[in-house]
Order: sequence, then structure tokens, then C-alpha cells
Amino acid sequence: MAEAIHWPPHWPRVLDARFGAPRPAAYRACPEDFRVEECLGFAPEGQGEHLWLWVEKRDLTTAMVAKQLARACEVAPRQVGYAGMKDRVAVTRQWFSVHLPGREAPHDLAERLSEMPLELLEVTRHPRKLKRGVHRANRFRLRLTGEALADPALAARWEWLCRHGVPNYFGPQRFGPEGRNLQRALSVLARGWRKRDDRDGMLLSAARSYLFNTLLAGRIVDGSWATPLPGEAVILDGSSSQFVVETLDASLRERAERLDLHPSGVLWGQGRSVARDEALAREQALAEACPALCAGLERAGVRLARRALRLRLEAPRFEPGEGEAWLSFTLPRGAFATAVLRELVAHPTLSFQSPPRGPEQGAADASTAAVQ
Repeated sequence: MAEAIHWPPHWPRVLDARFGAPRPAAYRACPEDFRVEECLGFAPEGQGEHLWLWVEKRDLTTAMVAKQLARACEVAPRQVGYAGMKDRVAVTRQWFSVHLPGREAPHDLAERLSEMPLELLEVTRHPRKLKRGVHRANRFRLRLTGEALADPALAARWEWLCRHGVPNYFGPQRFGPEGRNLQRALSVLARGWRKRDDRDGMLLSAARSYLFNTLLAGRIVDGSWATPLPGEAVILDGSSSQFVVETLDASLRERAERLDLHPSGVLWGQGRSVARDEALAREQALAEACPALCAGLERAGVRLARRALRLRLEAPRFEPGEGEAWLSFTLPRGAFATAVLRELVAHPTLSFQSPPRGPEQGAADASTAAVQ
């Protein structure tokens, strides 16, 4: 029998104890208020079997663009690649690839795509297909309006996050309205996960994300979310490199304070955790609290991994104006801009509770699960 998951969960903000609850604001009244640019981290080689396209899309999901590219280039959908899913209610720039060995792109490709609100910014070639997760980061530029702009603490909140980092929560959109993705995951894992029940792995991701957020929330409550524990694996900022802390000395504390390295939490799955001592005890306590989720993920064959508990805002900017403010920052792939916004302002789509439905919420539900 599947264990009960109580929704909404209590996953606290880190800044409430210092500044109080944030005030309300609007942050995506229209797509132009939410801009994302994918940072690939390398340049296409200019030759090869795969056509690579740098695209700006508006109010479209990544999947919509991929489907239209396959149709326009007369290939199967599986021959189209992209690095990450981007929000629908946004203006985003990202790369796509199309496998066209020995073939040129259709001469009227731009015309074939003209029925959609997108623009081809660059067309080049590369030897390989664009795979999920190969990009380095995403650059965000977001517009805020509303009551929160009159709060003197807003700038102080922003400055604190720039200096100390942001809790690396998976955003509310990962779990679906009213946590339905998680409830479906519980049901599927209880009877045994099958690919046909979850072709994109969305339910597995929801289960792992819930466990990670629960672990992170506990670390925020006891104040250890930004400081490594004895026996913990830490992740170097801006990379996937990690090592286990044997002794938490002054040097490691100083590196953590300057955001050079971050404590990590487990993304549950098969395999032996590298954590030891107190850090391992935290993971064991999580398994005891959520046995069905943990065991179900292991049976599904998901491989154990680790994720930083904290984010560093790269190249942050805060630009206040008349009745609005613009935020700009870069986050590593897989991180959620909503995790940043949740610490700064209050908005129904930033809450894990079920917001009242209306036009704005309907638009939020139409967006993709995350910016990745």
C-alpha cells in the first residue's frame, strides 16, 4: 500500500526568519516579462550531419517547436534534439538540432516555420545531435510589478541572496497542480514503474524532487543548508565535481561562505551513497520517512545522484524603475528561477499550495514543467 503524502508540504523559505514573509508581486503578466537564454557552453563546429538552429520562441513550449521542426524538415520527431525544456509563457532562446545527413536544410525553412511565433537567429552544423542536459546554464531576465516593489526589504532580500546563495528547491511546477504528479508517482511506483506509464520520466522526477526538497527543507529548518556536514559530499560551484568532507575545517568553511562549494542532497535511486556519518544519517531518516517512494525509485532502476542544496546567482543585476523592477541572473541547468523568486515575492504560482484558478493561473498551468 502506498504511503500517504500530505499536500501542500511545508518547505520553508530561508529569508522569512530574517525579513518576514515577502509581499505580493506579479512576475509574468505576459511572455515578454520572462526572458530566458540558453547558455550552451560550447560552439557548434560548423560542419557535420546535424543541422543546428538557434531559435527565439514566444509563448511556445520546446516540444511544440521540436514537432514543427520535424515537420518542416520532413524527418521523424526522434531526429530532432534539444538540450532542455523551456517555459511556454516566456520569450526564450535555445538551440535545436535536426539530423540531415547528406541533405541541406529546406530552402524555405523560415517560411515553413512562419506560422509560429518564433524566429531563426542562426543556422549552422555540428557532427552530433543535441542531447538533453548538455548546456551549461540559463540566463534569466524577469520583470516584477506590484506591492512588493514598495517593500524596503526587497533590495535587502536580493542582496542577501547574491551574497549567501539561494536554496536549490525544485519549483512548484515540477509537482503539477495540487501535487498531482507526485500522487500519480506514488500510485505508479506502488505497482511497479513501467516506461509506458511515464514515457518522459516526469513521475520519477516528481518523486525524486519531493524527496530532495524534503531533505533541503530540514536543513533550512536547522540552519545547516549552506554549511557542509561531516561525511557529506560537497559539489564545486559551476561544475559536477564533488568530494566527501572528512573534517570540516576553517578552510572548507571559508570556501562554503564564499560560495566556492555547496552542500549536496541525494537524488534517490539505486546505488550506494557516498555520504557518511551525520550526512548519511539524514539520508537514512528520509528513507524511513518515505519508504514507498525510495523503494519504488530503486525498483524502477533510477541511478542515485546528487544535487547541490544551494545556488549561486551568476552575474546578478537588480534594476528598479518606475512601477517595475528587472532581475537578471544566470543559473546552472536544472535550476529553477521560481526558487529565486519565491524568496523575494509572493505569488500563487510560487506557492506549493493550490492557488485559486483564474486566467493567470491557467496561463501558468500551460507552461512547461521547468526551465532546464
